Amino acid sequence: MKKEIDNHEHDENCNHDHEHDHEGEIDVIYLTFEDDEEVECQVLGVFEVEDKEYIALLPSDEDEILLYEYKDSDEEFDLIPIEDDKELELVSKAYFELFEDEDDLEYGEYDEEE
Repeated sequence: MKKEIDNHEHDENCNHDHEHDHEGEIDVIYLTFEDDEEVECQVLGVFEVEDKEYIALLPSDEDEILLYEYKDSDEEFDLIPIEDDKELELVSKAYFELFEDEDDLEYGEYDEEE
């Protein structure tokens, strides 16, 4: 399934394919950047912070987690870069609090007031 992703990090538009391994329950997204570089990313989780959904991705062969705002519709979803430093800090904190000890990183909800 091919889907468009708008407003990728560094203002690069990219495309991706999405795979789901039902036996291992691993979601994978293939991001294609403007320079045609394709990067396989494992979907670590989708989670909510202050009424917005975010997604955590781990590119293969890298240790750095990518965090994006995630908007899903019927046939497409958008990954929107987090450009505000305060928002990125809040989302990063939420990700690590929700998932640092989790084996199953599919969906979580975070409330800053907790």
